[in-house]
Amino acid sequence: MPVIVGVGQISQRHKDPELSLEPVDLLAEAARLADADTGSSRSLVSNADTVAVVDILSWKYLDPSALLGSRLGITPKHAITTTVGGNSPQMLVNQLAVGIQLGEYDTVLVGGVECMNTRLRAMRADPKVWLPWHSADDAPCADVRGDGRPGSSQFEMAHHALAPTQVYPLFETACRAALGHDIATHQNHIGQLWSHFSEVASLNPNASSGSPYSSNDITQISPKNRMVAFPYTKRMCANIDVDQAAALLLCSYEAAQSAGVPDSQMVFPLAGADAHDHYFFSERDSLAESTAIGIAARAALEAAGTCLDDISRFDLYSCFPSAVQAALSSLDLSGPEGGDTRPLTVTGGLGFAGGPGNNYVTHSIAAMVDACRMDPGSIGMVTALGWYVTKHSIGLYSTTPPSTEFKFVDQAVTQDAADALPRRQVTGPFDGKATVEATSVVFDRDGSTSLGIISALANDGRRALAISHDRDYLDSMCAEAWEGREIAMRADGVTNNLV
Repeated sequence: MPVIVGVGQISQRHKDPELSLEPVDLLAEAARLADADTGSSRSLVSNADTVAVVDILSWKYLDPSALLGSRLGITPKHAITTTVGGNSPQMLVNQLAVGIQLGEYDTVLVGGVECMNTRLRAMRADPKVWLPWHSADDAPCADVRGDGRPGSSQFEMAHHALAPTQVYPLFETACRAALGHDIATHQNHIGQLWSHFSEVASLNPNASSGSPYSSNDITQISPKNRMVAFPYTKRMCANIDVDQAAALLLCSYEAAQSAGVPDSQMVFPLAGADAHDHYFFSERDSLAESTAIGIAARAALEAAGTCLDDISRFDLYSCFPSAVQAALSSLDLSGPEGGDTRPLTVTGGLGFAGGPGNNYVTHSIAAMVDACRMDPGSIGMVTALGWYVTKHSIGLYSTTPPSTEFKFVDQAVTQDAADALPRRQVTGPFDGKATVEATSVVFDRDGSTSLGIISALANDGRRALAISHDRDYLDSMCAEAWEGREIAMRADGVTNNLV
């Protein structure tokens, strides 16, 4: 039976980037913390036969798992890494827990790291600082897990929908329309939601931000809180400008007992499930929903023999407010606004706890392990998300072991259910009229609007995307909700333009 016996989290923030540990060394420190956290009389890291490292964005190692092993003085039998996606940490735990149960692995070190703050400081320094980090011509990792497809289709990229800060505002304004909110009401709605997350982060010793923020602090534009892409201010966005690492030790129950791990340190994965929505957002029936989150979560709950009412706390993936709202809707959760007092996060989210690339969920699992230890017998749920509310992974955790075994739901089952959902065709180049369903307005750092991305539905139900650089249009989209408005667009090659 697989069990998590140790977790470790660490961060650094030096004014001088030359003083910073490079990513693999910061991750090695997190691994040592996880080893110490087991309370065991002997090291489990030194006996790890498997090392799995989440894809690193800030510095590319060809085989990060093997390199981490060498830094820790071990040679893992299995070295594993992942494709891009914030779903990766929970996906790894699901897969490796099954492998432990089947006897393929015994003691597994799972971790991830980003040193984006150091990289950015080094690039911005005058003169530029060259970091002497590991760049040997290693053999690439042979075992890469996850779906490696890009997050955007050619049609989406032709309309500049290719970065999170450009795409997630489309989801947010679609949520706004679905809720029937005007702009002011909805900004207050997401400000209140994000204030809840910031309060949790303020109590998290591993968070990058130690300050709670009011709804007004989050929604109001200020020199420290510029508008990034309407309706998102900086404090509504994931904060990738961090140096953070986290590690988990996952092993068989027999290995934990043999090492002398106290029962009080053991947290069991109960069940897990993965699924993805229609892969490209432009093909989904609604931009305000993510049905696959609910499909995967309910499958995991059923496999564990429990239900949503039995969950004591959540860590919902929280890169942007629309991601949390999609999860709340898909799971039929009312959240704090609806009187549900169960925590939606145990970390504080990517905006306040920190958004270390693909690795946030390693931190959220570590925080969930600590929360379960503090409340023995309770169950926590972690949701993980990759790309644009695309790839999903769910995990359930408790100090009470599963009645029989860890249950990982066959992804063919969850994916068949997700694939059967209604799908929209896209228009491609389009001349004609359509009805707006969502907007995203990108701002320059000087506070001026620079680009509008519009998603609209043609009369035949196909989805059309368009762009605009007309500042009158862009300013209007920030002053009044355009959802439901009829617009005209004209194709210029592969790109549709608002006219």
